[in-house]
Amino acid sequence: MKNLLKVERARKNITQADLANLVSVSRQTINAIELGKYVPSTVLSLKIASIFEKTVNEIFELEDSDWSK
Repeated sequence: MKNLLKVERARKNITQADLANLVSVSRQTINAIELGKYVPSTVLSLKIASIFEKTVNEIFELEDSDWSK
């Protein structure tokens, strides 16, 4: 799954640590999401989307490889 989390953070000038605090996870979790190493839960995805005033689909996008897992 790819995401635009880093782009959205840059637009709002929010650090990984800032976002982590806002959604109650560690900075390492935000980093792992951005790198595609961790797929966030539905609740976490909704929290992140809310922070950026976007829909989940505007931030997270399934890739073809996600369908074959």
